[in-house]
Amino acid sequence: MGGFKKFLLRGNIVELAVAVIVGATFSGLIQAMVVDLITPLVGAVTGGKQPDFADYSFTLNGSQFKYGDFLNHLLTFLIIAAVVYWLVVMPMTRLVSVFDRDKATEERKCPECRSDVPVDARRCAFCTVSLVPETEMPTEGQPPSRPAR
Repeated sequence: MGGFKKFLLRGNIVELAVAVIVGATFSGLIQAMVVDLITPLVGAVTGGKQPDFADYSFTLNGSQFKYGDFLNHLLTFLIIAAVVYWLVVMPMTRLVSVFDRDKATEERKCPECRSDVPVDARRCAFCTVSLVPETEMPTEGQPPSRPAR
């Protein structure tokens, strides 16, 4: 029982619960925006008498197909996806790229095993090849300098 209590009280579980609650509330807000604002706008532009897509349907062999409700849900999904992309994914991508640039200045690739090693390392920790510090590395077109004998 102690392990389960410890699991429940970990930060990840609490953060996940908060994210689910905020996500459900956000979904309700977007659904209301689609039904109350976007659907009437689209209905007004297209000249439809019914501004709410939820009422759009057709009947085939006695079965009613409510394609309008599907359109409402599709618009909701697209708006939520766009908001998440522009307000979460794009800023996180930029933030990660900033940290990757910082990492690139602190590390370099081993010429043998291609693993990341510190810039000032003299030997690769993974394949143990001897490395030349970047300050002693030859520039393009110049042969590598050899130590004097």
